[in-house]
Amino acid sequence: MIANIVKPGHKTRGVLNYLYGPGRANEHTDPHLVASFDDFVPDPGRNPAATLAQLADVLDLRVKQASHKAPKNHVWHCSIRAAPEDRHLTDDEWATIARRVLNATGIAPAGDPDACRWIAVRHADDHIHIVATKVRGDLRPPRNWNDFLRADKELVAIEKEYGLRQVPRGDRTAAKRPTRAEQEKARRTGSTRTSREHLRTIVRTAVSAATTTEEFFRIIEGTGTLVNVQYFPSGDVRGYKVALDDDTNAQGEPVWFSGSTLAPDLSYPKVTARLAATEATPAERTDATAWRRFALAVDQIPDHLARCEDEAGQAHITVLAEALDALPLVTPAGLRPQLVQAATVFERASRSRIRAQHQQAQATRRAVKAILREPAPKDGALLAIVLDALLLAVIAAQHWHLARDHHQQAEAAQRAAVPLCAAYRAAAAEPLTALHHQGRRLAQWLLERRAAAVRQALPDLAEQILTEPGWPALAATLNDATAAGHDPTALLAQAARHRELDTATNLSEVFTWRLNRLREPAAGKPSRTKAAGRVLPGSTSSPQATQPASRPRRR
Repeated sequence: MIANIVKPGHKTRGVLNYLYGPGRANEHTDPHLVASFDDFVPDPGRNPAATLAQLADVLDLRVKQASHKAPKNHVWHCSIRAAPEDRHLTDDEWATIARRVLNATGIAPAGDPDACRWIAVRHADDHIHIVATKVRGDLRPPRNWNDFLRADKELVAIEKEYGLRQVPRGDRTAAKRPTRAEQEKARRTGSTRTSREHLRTIVRTAVSAATTTEEFFRIIEGTGTLVNVQYFPSGDVRGYKVALDDDTNAQGEPVWFSGSTLAPDLSYPKVTARLAATEATPAERTDATAWRRFALAVDQIPDHLARCEDEAGQAHITVLAEALDALPLVTPAGLRPQLVQAATVFERASRSRIRAQHQQAQATRRAVKAILREPAPKDGALLAIVLDALLLAVIAAQHWHLARDHHQQAEAAQRAAVPLCAAYRAAAAEPLTALHHQGRRLAQWLLERRAAAVRQALPDLAEQILTEPGWPALAATLNDATAAGHDPTALLAQAARHRELDTATNLSEVFTWRLNRLREPAAGKPSRTKAAGRVLPGSTSSPQATQPASRPRRR
């Protein structure tokens, strides 16, 4: 169940007109009272003799008695909606829910004869509206501070008691939703997104690409977006706001949004905090390509989340979101829709109440920005390895949030994994096919030798791996690793420790990508042999050995 408490109004009759009216799209059916402060309250929905004016006068009685002492915006309005899959609640059940919410919020405490006057109206199967006037019987205002959180806490208990869907609760770090007016404006102009959502994507992408605040503003302006930077009298930047060039109000002026109204982490102070350490910290000098360093950095995120403090973990999740925001800019056009969708959904998972220590994730942040300054890899295997590592990191972020009761963030990470997995599948199809053909061409004695290594390293999993369609691709990878000087048995054992395997549905494919990440030395170290890159020249290594966290099925 979800409660929505709107900003207090000053026209009781206006609210009643909406509740008992046809609705904006004639969606209101059979409006009637399910509960009220008094059993004799007139109900215009069921009593033909009752009028809306009579009902408004009853609710406003104490407001008129209090006269000038009454608050100007005295109308308290709360809607409570059940989930689409919840059962049909009866009027009596909705009445009980209304009374519990009114008690929890302090509008009408149970047993208080001086509680505010209120009604609960039902005009649809799945929700009710509660309207109250904020003047008590003693003509004082109610103590309803923090009413939304108190109502939400009561709804959590109601969901459990009534067997309803337990809605993931937020922590007030979500980006502000577009208003109804913004949504209607977008529909009128034929846009699939509101200006707020479009600008949020532009600014988030600029943060992922920029290395300085000056470059951050230049990137935004380069998209054709209007930027207005505000300054203190000292000349220091105070903040910024952005607007779409073709989005104007009734006066023909741009509709501006400050960074903080787009999302809590896009305010100017928070953007500068993410960029400051990047500016101050020099990049490591290495011969590895930017994409190899990026794959290695992303591959380490699950281990960071499993081992580091919460503040550092939040920093790594923030950078993971930046990686997803940046990737559609440099990947093949066929993968962009899935990657854009993954980045958009994961945005909710990028923030929590935990304050991030961004300095702890600067190596990954530099790797993200570096891939935007280097051409995308022509080697499809390297791109598949990158997407596979990102998918593991997103799943690890889901479990990190679940362990801390960040329900909305965990759900967002879980949903982001779906389009990301689709993008990985599309990118991996061609290189896996090439490896499969290479494995089919191996001599029988070589196949038997690689199978023996699998049985020795993974006795409990060997028979499943050897009967899977992906076994030839893994055999080719093992053969190439052996030619590069690796011990295949030791490499398989290391790969088995590297991540859990209980939920994998295609073990041979999992081990193929793990081996291709592990068999190359870490970025910046000399290769043991040039033969190591013959099959997948874009693969990278990963120095970590364990990852105890479990994850849901991904293949």
